[in-house]
Amino acid sequence: MRVFVTGSTGFIGSAVVRELQDNGHEVLGLVRSDASAEALAKTGAEVHRGSLDDLDSLRAGASQVDGVIHTAYNHDFTDMAAAAATDLAAVKAIGEVFVGSGRPFAIASGTGALKPGRPSVETDMADPAEAHSPRMQSELALIELASRGVRTSSVRLPPSVHGEGDVHGLVPILIRTAREKGVSAYPGDGLNHWAAVHRLDAARAFRLALEKGEPGRMFHAVGEEGVEVRSIAEEIGRQLGLPVSSVPRGEEAIEHFGWLGAFFGIDVWTSSALTQSWLGWQPVGIGLLEDLALGHYFSAQ
Repeated sequence: MRVFVTGSTGFIGSAVVRELQDNGHEVLGLVRSDASAEALAKTGAEVHRGSLDDLDSLRAGASQVDGVIHTAYNHDFTDMAAAAATDLAAVKAIGEVFVGSGRPFAIASGTGALKPGRPSVETDMADPAEAHSPRMQSELALIELASRGVRTSSVRLPPSVHGEGDVHGLVPILIRTAREKGVSAYPGDGLNHWAAVHRLDAARAFRLALEKGEPGRMFHAVGEEGVEVRSIAEEIGRQLGLPVSSVPRGEEAIEHFGWLGAFFGIDVWTSSALTQSWLGWQPVGIGLLEDLALGHYFSAQ
């Protein structure tokens, strides 16, 4: 299959490109810069210049392929509504090219704010009006596209997609905050959960969703259902030789962590049992705490 991949040189997208190539697929990758074009070309993938804001470039890329995996996203957490609006426009533009074709179109989404208090499952849908889930509008667009003959699927990613090379994710932000503040903190009692997955396991989930996903289905690329955030803070403290302490939830947590203060206190406890059954996907990568213990997160900062 010839596959158009957005975000093709990103932390997750580059793993998706390799996963596709290793399993016999050809890749057309979306890139914005000369440096990204050079990096992608070295993998043997074909380069397609454009951006999420250039909807014509997205339509042109989609028109040349048998399937699309959309991993690109503007991770501006200071304006999540604008980032989600850009993503929604991109999803609609790509999807329109595939209407009536039965071709596969898989996007990245998130597991955050689905069903606090119990493990979220793949059939749960978040309220797109909630502050932490504007991205769910793109999933609603996928359902509509599925009714119009597009084999859409959403691969929901947990708060931590971890692995070597992760420099812009949430865990690196926690590490930088600990260094700046001189303490590795967690909100409240720290017993809320963050689900996690290794980037290579996530990449395999995208490929399988593209190859096997049924129209309109949501998948959870989750290797660990929930790692207590206190444990994350404790491992960061051990690695940096810093004290570990609690910060009250609310305004004090936001003051300490910035915009991440509210999100770090959410219980993002997520199951991938249905995904494993539907796709035959099995996570095999190391866990988040074990990955942190390897030390590469701290030498890269």
